[in-house]
Amino acid sequence: MAPSAMADIAPMQLPVYSKHSNKVNASVLHGPRDLRLEVRNIEEPGPGELQIAIKSTGICGSDVSYYKKFANGDLCACAPLSLGHESSGTVVAIGSQVNGFRVGDRVALEVGVPCGQCGICRKGRYNLCKRMRFRSSAKSIPHYQGTLQERINHPANWCHKLPEHVSFEAAALLEPLSVAIHAVNRASPTPGSTALVIGAGTVGLLTAAMARQSGCTSVTITDVDAGRVNYAIKKGFATHGFVVPRPSRSNSSVYTDSGSSTPLESGATTPASLFPSTIHDQLESAKSLALEILSLTKLPANLQDDDEDEGVDVTFECTGKEACMHTSLYATRPGGKVIMVGMGTPIQTLPMSAAHLREVDILGIFRYANTYGTGVRLLSAQRYCGAGFTLPSLDDMVTHKFKGLGAAKKAFELASKTVDDDGNLVLKVVIEA
Repeated sequence: MAPSAMADIAPMQLPVYSKHSNKVNASVLHGPRDLRLEVRNIEEPGPGELQIAIKSTGICGSDVSYYKKFANGDLCACAPLSLGHESSGTVVAIGSQVNGFRVGDRVALEVGVPCGQCGICRKGRYNLCKRMRFRSSAKSIPHYQGTLQERINHPANWCHKLPEHVSFEAAALLEPLSVAIHAVNRASPTPGSTALVIGAGTVGLLTAAMARQSGCTSVTITDVDAGRVNYAIKKGFATHGFVVPRPSRSNSSVYTDSGSSTPLESGATTPASLFPSTIHDQLESAKSLALEILSLTKLPANLQDDDEDEGVDVTFECTGKEACMHTSLYATRPGGKVIMVGMGTPIQTLPMSAAHLREVDILGIFRYANTYGTGVRLLSAQRYCGAGFTLPSLDDMVTHKFKGLGAAKKAFELASKTVDDDGNLVLKVVIEA
């Protein structure tokens, strides 16, 4: 007798409903800096969904932009919006048609939910899905509400289990780490490559670390903030650091930054010229800046090859600023790559011949795809400090914590600065449950 076909079918997991109230507190943005604590209704998780009690949410630069302007670039919010998309939590309820999860599981949330049906999704590049819904973004209407809520229902397919030793704060930073992983995957550096990272915010730091993880022997990081560059070197995110001086107020459109900053340390490296206003002068300044950055890692004279062109193999531009793209193109060797990581100025004037005539590839990235599994494995490996490069502690990147959604406004105000009132570095601000 043939065995029963039922033997090959996994037992159905029955839904497990929440014992919590159907009311949750939520931090809701109604306009520029108009952040309110409200009570919302929450239903039981639907088919394929988990209900997650949010434990930790990191504040991203895009969140700060929405908080300040009720917009992020060209995306303007047209309805109240809960912010937050760097999050982790615990499973408190399970909907039908969900297998592999239990109440109490610790998870990181991948908050971009694609359609899963279109051609681009089927090719695995679901981050480019036209019907993508991304929490805390105003792109989709109605807006897909962010994670600054006590509990949310989220598709189980986009919840990633965590090892017990990984903190909720580190798990929340899997989101910016995913951006960095995706950027380095797009660059595909070979072992022994050299890299430059422009911008030492959270994504820039993690991109530098992932470049080192991929086998780059030299990774230089630059920023206008000396505190962040110093942190990058001290914690091992990069091998070299370069502090770019801030422009005069009259040229503030070239490099912009919010909040106060840590001062330049004595002897900090600065470029020979500052930031003139004409495009020709700006390009000349970018060339000069690129040369000074490259001088940090220049080989000794007896090891230099006269026929070898100067430049790094890969530049990761993590600011989105036009002037930084200029520097990126001039700092990259012929045949190298410039990876556009930061989203900033949407229309830029660039010296395209610097790329065209030297076959410098310019590659864009948008968020990430197929990266969370890699990120979880990297965090899991941090407890085993074996030979070779180990990803620096993500917990150390959390410089400030705020307790409860009621403290969200203070958290956003601090996240818009680079130092706190005591002069301490502000890197990643987290709101805890």
